[in-house]
Amino acid sequence: MSSPSPHSPESVRQPVDVDRLRQAVATALPLFDSVEVVESTGSTNADLMARAAAGEQRSAVLVAEAQQAGRGRHARNWVSPPRAQISLSMLVHPREIDPAALGWLPLLTGIAAVDALRGVAGVDAKLKWPNDVLIGARKVAGILAEVAVSGPSPAVVIGVGVNVSLSEAELPVPHAISLALAEARTLDRTDLILGLLTEFDRRFTAWRAADWDVADLAAAYRPRCATLGARVRAELPGGEVLTGIATDIDAHGRIVIDSRAISAGDVTHLRAEY
Repeated sequence: MSSPSPHSPESVRQPVDVDRLRQAVATALPLFDSVEVVESTGSTNADLMARAAAGEQRSAVLVAEAQQAGRGRHARNWVSPPRAQISLSMLVHPREIDPAALGWLPLLTGIAAVDALRGVAGVDAKLKWPNDVLIGARKVAGILAEVAVSGPSPAVVIGVGVNVSLSEAELPVPHAISLALAEARTLDRTDLILGLLTEFDRRFTAWRAADWDVADLAAAYRPRCATLGARVRAELPGGEVLTGIATDIDAHGRIVIDSRAISAGDVTHLRAEY
């Protein structure tokens, strides 16, 4: 019986090493109090949202080997094949933060995801405002942040999904891509998760130490964002469509298209016209 190819699903779809994650949380990731890996769940975001609503005060990480009812923006659903993706959520408590600054949490997570994928996987990852990570023009990861508890001590859950070993036939949509298809230098999900948590811990801790000032985050976000400088089409809540050049990210994390700042909408990068 022949052994599987080093890039076959049997070789790369190995379980996440929970012991390594727990050791890292205990010794190198002071932001987090716990990390848990489950074989399957409906949605890691929904699980941590429920814990936060029940009064959980610790910062936690939940990873699922398979997700049966994952949710994106606008309640879009998808099902991840077992061990082919990273499906994780983080519960954090940004105490004494201005509620207007909470919109920067998914953007901070995007910065962390890009830096982790560049550093660990060796791919040229970039951001598409507000919550996608791209390789080229194709989506490799998505981010969803939800406020579980509001007030002076809010609880926020941030979910991250990364396509790791999906084949072309397994991709949810044609404009998606996986790290395998991008020929990443590693598909080890434990290494990738550790890279993401390390970058998030570093960015979040620095932001908290700066009393939630967004200047450094904005400076880090801009050069990583492929949306800036692009001609885009934004479908806004209520059905309005806005087309123009994305020129900046403002102090609230909103994208500025021409001279108008928007906080929510589906943004499509348009091809340049010659």
